Amino acid sequence: MSENTKSGFVTFIGRPNVGKSTLMNRLIGQKIAITSNKPQTTRNKIQTVYTDERGQIVFLDTPGIHKAKNKLGDYMVNVAQRTLNEVDIAVWLVEPTDYIGAGERHIIEQLGKAKCPVFLVVNKIDTVKKEELLPFIDTYRKELSFDEVIPVSAMKGDNCDCLLEQLFKYLPYGEPFYDEDTVTDQPMRQITAELIREKALRLLSDEIPHGIAVTIEQMKSRGGLYDIDATIYCEKDSHKGIIIGKGGSMLKKIGSQARPEIEDMLEAKVNLQLWVKVKKDWRDSDFMLKNFGYHENE
Repeated sequence: MSENTKSGFVTFIGRPNVGKSTLMNRLIGQKIAITSNKPQTTRNKIQTVYTDERGQIVFLDTPGIHKAKNKLGDYMVNVAQRTLNEVDIAVWLVEPTDYIGAGERHIIEQLGKAKCPVFLVVNKIDTVKKEELLPFIDTYRKELSFDEVIPVSAMKGDNCDCLLEQLFKYLPYGEPFYDEDTVTDQPMRQITAELIREKALRLLSDEIPHGIAVTIEQMKSRGGLYDIDATIYCEKDSHKGIIIGKGGSMLKKIGSQARPEIEDMLEAKVNLQLWVKVKKDWRDSDFMLKNFGYHENE
């Protein structure tokens, strides 16, 4: 890369389910962060890398800022808020609406303290008419002074090139942090676990997903084939039965939907075995949270 290249860190901040992971996946061109229509899908700070001739952007997809109800929730909110102090640009992702609720007020308060440029990105513009956008944008502009306001559709890719262009405009000049072929710092085991959790989130009923975690017990490669054993943890015995399903039908469905994406990522065939275990109230256990990988790096 030339001495004119730029590099820096960009974080996505927003309420749960506004499309942060979908937008990050769209910008880097492949799937790293899991997505679902259920809130609080992202639990850790996921780091991905976009590199082109202009330089390098390291994206941080954080958990949605929300009112915490347990220790897992506290952890997720702390990760999101602390990230604001570590980045060159903060991107606040919102939906096209003029409703400013308590959650938005909390984010406005956090962004008001940010020392870096703040972008407002209005996502899901494919769901509203163009003439409806300006009033929505004005509502947010009255609350906070933004360096840039960019409407996009993460799902369809509309205006995402413009967003990248503006991000590079604000980033400092500097050498890249990662090799140009690096896409994420997430270990393969963690991405595999997250892909399985995503399928469970999408297939299971509403009361279960927040109470599940996935761990990879074994991931061995043998001649172009990966043997992967994974355990889905839930909080109640009644949930275990629902996750397994009649005759193991739900567990098979989760596995059959996760397997192709894991194979695409690993570029190899996968023999995936899933198990289900109960760990009561794990979301309020410091030990279990650390065991499942939800711990802040000091």
